[in-house]
Amino acid sequence: MAKPGTRKGNKRNRKTSARQPSKAAASRPRGALWRWFWRLSLLGLVGLSVYLVYLDAQVRQQFDGKKWKLPAKVYARPLVLYPGLQLNAGQLQAELSWADYKESRHAEVPGSYARRGDDWLVYRRSFPFWDNAEAARFIRVDIDDGRVQRIRDRQGQEIPLIRLEPQYVGGIFPAHNEDRELVSLEQVPPMLVAALVVTEDKAFFEHWGVSFRGIARAMVANIQAGGFVQGGSTLTQQLIKNFFLTSERTLSRKAQEALMALLLELHYSKEEILGAYLNEVYLGQAGRRAIHGFGLAARFYFGKSVSELTLDEVATLVGLVKGASYYNPKRNPQRAKQRRDLILGLMAEHDIISDEQRIQAQGRPIKVANSRRAGQREYPAFLELAKKQLQRDYRLEDLQNEGLRIFTTLDPWIQHSLEKSALRHIANLERWQPAQKDKLETAAVVTSVDGGEIRALLGSRQTEFFGYNRAISMQRSIGSLAKPAVYLTALNSGRFHWGSPVSDAPVTVSGPADSLWQPKNYDRKSHGIVPMVDAMARSLNQATARLGMTVGLEKVVHTFRQLGLKKDIPPYPSILLGAIDASPLEVAGMYQTIATQGFYTPLRTIEAVTTATGSTLSSYAIEGEQRFPAEQMQWLRYGLEQVAERGTARRLTANLEGPLAAKTGTSDDQRDAWLAAFDDRYLGVIWVGRDDNKAMPFAGSSAALPIWMNAFRDIGVQPLKAAHRLQWRAVDEQGRQLQPHCDGKSYPFIASRLEATPHGCEQASQPQPEEQSGWLDWLF
Repeated sequence: MAKPGTRKGNKRNRKTSARQPSKAAASRPRGALWRWFWRLSLLGLVGLSVYLVYLDAQVRQQFDGKKWKLPAKVYARPLVLYPGLQLNAGQLQAELSWADYKESRHAEVPGSYARRGDDWLVYRRSFPFWDNAEAARFIRVDIDDGRVQRIRDRQGQEIPLIRLEPQYVGGIFPAHNEDRELVSLEQVPPMLVAALVVTEDKAFFEHWGVSFRGIARAMVANIQAGGFVQGGSTLTQQLIKNFFLTSERTLSRKAQEALMALLLELHYSKEEILGAYLNEVYLGQAGRRAIHGFGLAARFYFGKSVSELTLDEVATLVGLVKGASYYNPKRNPQRAKQRRDLILGLMAEHDIISDEQRIQAQGRPIKVANSRRAGQREYPAFLELAKKQLQRDYRLEDLQNEGLRIFTTLDPWIQHSLEKSALRHIANLERWQPAQKDKLETAAVVTSVDGGEIRALLGSRQTEFFGYNRAISMQRSIGSLAKPAVYLTALNSGRFHWGSPVSDAPVTVSGPADSLWQPKNYDRKSHGIVPMVDAMARSLNQATARLGMTVGLEKVVHTFRQLGLKKDIPPYPSILLGAIDASPLEVAGMYQTIATQGFYTPLRTIEAVTTATGSTLSSYAIEGEQRFPAEQMQWLRYGLEQVAERGTARRLTANLEGPLAAKTGTSDDQRDAWLAAFDDRYLGVIWVGRDDNKAMPFAGSSAALPIWMNAFRDIGVQPLKAAHRLQWRAVDEQGRQLQPHCDGKSYPFIASRLEATPHGCEQASQPQPEEQSGWLDWLF
């Protein structure tokens, strides 16, 4: 029998054993936890490895392939210089300034010029034109009496023709509107690279993409400030953020950024990373266009290539990296100067520059190029039309991404002259009629007579904003601009010539549901029997309506179509006086056929398209067909010359050198004011009106004509050449051709309309109006 003490002791032991597990039992859960820990760790490592492989593929795919979506760059026409060219000193000065040429004493380097009276020294830059790459070249241009007299090289040899490089006038951007001018690391001044590194990432050439010292320093600064005031990102991390990621500030995104930075440094050299950074970094905004990279920033802020930057300009651009808007030298010059001077101090502190260089650079004022200069502003109306025409042959994504170079027909001087004239005159109209303040709008098209190239396009008085383009999208009544089609139909009928008598008596035409069409002249008077050319020159509505119905509405409609008006035109009498809705561009197309003596050609904006490396993809030659004999159009042109000389557009010839051809137009209730006019070089169509289509207290001669007149005063007028296919013959009051020795007013004829046996000199009786009552009925 066991001792009681022993039993008690055993009981205590059993109680103790019940409370504490055995070593084997305890080791089992700890072993399971460790197994789960290792399993999870292994899964985590596998997941991280997969994730790193994914990130690595992303990094390498983007960096090994095409790094950027490059917008198509659009250029204006080059300024072609040759002896005899009509060119005044003001235009040459403006075009050189817009192209960022710098005035110097001797024009020593490409992109510089000097003026010595009428003698201009120009050192033209090299440029890869679409048909040939041309090297930089020094030239002397002599201008006298508004024309180029001769062009010589440095040795005095005569140059028959030379082109100045075209100006950049806009881009066709991807959705994010990023723009950049790619530069290689070799093109960037070493001082810029040194300034960037010492300011943004001193240890750039030492770390592997992530700077733990920088992260620690930033954490301390943020803790002390109680918020995010400083980042610890390296240049590599900044490139990753801009290139691949969003700007959100979360731990997961920062971790992803750090991993990708390490991978980037693993595969690529510091020079490759730095070169990409120089082209990627965001450095400002120009309207809708985001300025990326130092290449484009140098153009935008200082009007020069990155290789031409001075020390103070280098520091100013590097200062933008910290905050492109905050330190913008155009908007915040004082902040920009403080930031620039700080960077110059850092450069001196690290022996990149000397103290003398620092003091000189800090003493210079912030001086930026004019952002409104032609080489940096865009032309929205023209660009929209160019984009539409390009999309006939190119996909939009190619235009937005492939860096194509588009050479267009835009003439910056003509565009500038048109815009200046239009805006000034609209402001004058609103001063004369305060009730029209901020209600008037305008649109215009200028084309070359010989080729149908669109040289200028105005879509709104808001010339620098993309929006409703009235030049190509607006449909408004063309008013009396329709009348030349009526008179051309009459001349071609064989029944009329410019001396034919026509009646300007009142007209009434019956329509459906007992409606009446009763057109009135602008002066509300009737003028009896008048020669046909007077009806044209004075834009008489009643005479034109009678003439059009006499020759036949269907024939007039056919004439409209032959002139190039591609619209459904119903054969109603009202079309004779312009009850046809059309855009200024469509009107310009119609008048182009008149100006080119019957040769119809579609208006165009594109000369050629090349790849980013200069290979020509397409060039666009003049297309068209001869739709009217040239002598018939010269015959019609005589009537338009009379409009400009003594008719409703007589202010043109009174203020400009003629002869010119013109036609004013005013729609019903003066809702639309028009002018179409041309000289020997250019055709211009002007419209003024209100978007709400309400009446104005202006006609075509007072609202549209002055815009054309003042614009062409700057552009320069080249009078029309004599119509050599016309022959003059006297006619009597009945319009009968008379023998050469007879008295009578002379009018021009084409050879096929001269009578073999003209009438004698007997006095013809005065013709009487066809209808004494003044009524004409025309049943629809």
